[in-house]
Order: sequence, then structure tokens, then C-alpha cells
Amino acid sequence: MFTLFRQEIKNFLSSLIGYIVITVFLLFNGLFLWVFPLDFNILDNGYANLDGLFLLGPFVFLFLIPAITMRTFAEERRSGTIEMLMTKPITDLQIILAKYFAGVVLVIFSLLPTLIYYISVYYLGSTHGNLDFGGTWGSYFGLMFLGCVFVAIGIFVSTITSNQIVSFIISLFLCGFFYLGFELIYQLEFFGRFDLFIQNLGISAHYASMSRGVIDLRDVVYFLSLITIFILLSKISLQSRKW
Repeated sequence: MFTLFRQEIKNFLSSLIGYIVITVFLLFNGLFLWVFPLDFNILDNGYANLDGLFLLGPFVFLFLIPAITMRTFAEERRSGTIEMLMTKPITDLQIILAKYFAGVVLVIFSLLPTLIYYISVYYLGSTHGNLDFGGTWGSYFGLMFLGCVFVAIGIFVSTITSNQIVSFIISLFLCGFFYLGFELIYQLEFFGRFDLFIQNLGISAHYASMSRGVIDLRDVVYFLSLITIFILLSKISLQSRKW
């Protein structure tokens, strides 16, 4: 499993995909946070915080992570190497986890350079260190969990199709639905007393909760449960080839 994990990381970093993802994430956020004269601009806003990063980050991941994961199994199916992969002395679950953790590592790599933004804001404040530490680090954890869920969704979708474009589109739709869909349904107020339950089914509510700086066990369990569900669905999808 570890050998396959290393191979996946190597594939990401040797095919420019990893570099493109990290560069686009940093460039997009950097332009909106420091250059473009919009509400997200830290210098124009006059407040020492990184709220703009944590508002923009999920939407950038919404497009970038499906682009990362669309080839994980779809390319294997298209090229026919999936059968050779399955003959290796590891289980289907280990193959999925190796590819999943490789995607997660790429997400972490894309987040680490944003610590430069944190350091900059830390020292740019009229009082050094005048930051909401709890909210900032809670948001970082929330963004990391959100990215991990998106990777799990993308891996699952990649197991059900051999077309990378189809994989990207379906992953984009599912990630978007889990991030915003339940929130939109909740705002329609169709379900009465079940509205809050509907809202809590979506990622947005739990991400917002973490962004307040309180790492609630319920939010962590939610993210881990969603990741587990899509990894198990990926396993079922791979096993279906034997039916």
C-alpha cells in the first residue's frame, strides 16, 4: 500500500498536476486577497483576518479537487491497467486508501504555503498578533476536512466511469451539492421542524461551525463519517467488476 501511495504522489508531482493545483490555489486566493479591489481584499478591508481565504478556499477546491481525482481510477479503466493493479498483493481497500491519501497530501501541500498569508496578516496589523487565533486555526482545520471529503467524493466518482471529463463533472456536482445543496434546501423552509436537520446534512454548516474556532466533536465525526461512506462506496464500486 505504501509503495502505491508513493507512486501516486510521484505521479502527481511528475505530471505537473500537483504543481498546477498548488499554483492555481495560491494564485487565485492571492489575487483576491491582496490585489483585486474587492470585499475579500485584506489591505482595503482594513481588518487583520483571513476570512476571505476561508470563504474563497472551498470554491477553489470545488473545481481543483475534482480535477485532481478525475484520473485516479478513470484513467486506469480507460487504459486497461486497472486489471494489472488489481493483481497486486493488496486489497481493494488498500488501493483506494493509497490513492485517497495521495490526494489528501496534495490538498495539505496546497494549504501549507497559505501560512505566508497568516504570517503577513499577523505582522500587518496595527498591533502585531491581533488575530482571532481560534477562528483562524479552526477554519484551517475545517478547510482541510472539507478538502478530504472532496477527495473521497472524487475517488468514488472516478471508480464508476472511465471518462475523466464525466468524472470531473459528476465530482463537481456532488461536491457542490454537499457543500451548498443542503444549505439551499434548508433556506427554502419546506421541511418545517426538520429544516435544521437538513442543514446539518451539508458540509457548509459544519465548516462554518469549525470556522468559529471551536472544534466540536460532532463536526469531526460528520466529516470522518462522510469520508468513510464515500471510501466504502468506492470499494463497493471496485468490487462490482467481479460480479
